[in-house]
This record gives sequence, C-alpha cells and structure tokens, in this order.
Amino acid sequence: MKFEVTIDLKKSEYNKVMKKEQKHETDYIKKYQDEGYTSNFLFEGGTLLDSATKYAYQPNEIFIVAHHRYEGMSDPDDMSILYIIETKDQIKGTHLIGYGPTADLEEAEFFKDIPKANYSKNADINELT
Repeated sequence: MKFEVTIDLKKSEYNKVMKKEQKHETDYIKKYQDEGYTSNFLFEGGTLLDSATKYAYQPNEIFIVAHHRYEGMSDPDDMSILYIIETKDQIKGTHLIGYGPTADLEEAEFFKDIPKANYSKNADINELT
C-alpha cells in the first residue's frame, strides 16, 4: 500500500514557511538593528569593545537581552551564537561568536562570566517574530 500526502499551500504561505525555516544570523542582526540595537561589539584583549566608542566592557557591565544559536546547514561544525546586548550605560548592540569546534575559548569564558542576573529571563529566544 502506498500513501501520498499532498499539502496545498498558497505560494505566499509556502514562501512564509520556507522563509521562517531559513533564518540565519543576518536576519536577526537586521531585525535587532531596526529595533535600535545598532552598536557592534568586538572581543579584544579580554573585553567586549564597542567599535564606535572604543569603550572596553567587563562581563558585569553587559546585559544579555536575547541570544540565538545557529548551526550551519551544510556544515554542522559551523556553529555560532548571536548575543543581543545592552550595556550598563544603555548602549544597545549585537555580538556574534563561534561555538563548538570554532569557539574562541577566551571569548566563550568572557560570556560565561557575565552574571546570571544580567541575563533577561527571556534571553533564550530562537524565533524571529
């Protein structure tokens, strides 16, 4: 016995479903930039550096609003985390780090050292709304 399932989706519905499945870092970065998270942070010298002001933040000065994890479609070792950040002085921005085999251990430790109280209770978000 053979079963065949047909899903009848309008093209716009199909595109919406496929678009949701294909989200990646740049989609989230753009979304958050549109919401005012425009600063870019770099990890340098054991600190998180605001690329515009050059201020070097310590872990206790960082607040994690959200984070999104990604795995590469073609290479599962290509893993990253996008952090949505607010600082003690209300600077809003994003920072992307590799994790898994591509992780920078010093950078990973920096984020591990951010106090748990500095994470939003809704920080672990993986849906783009």
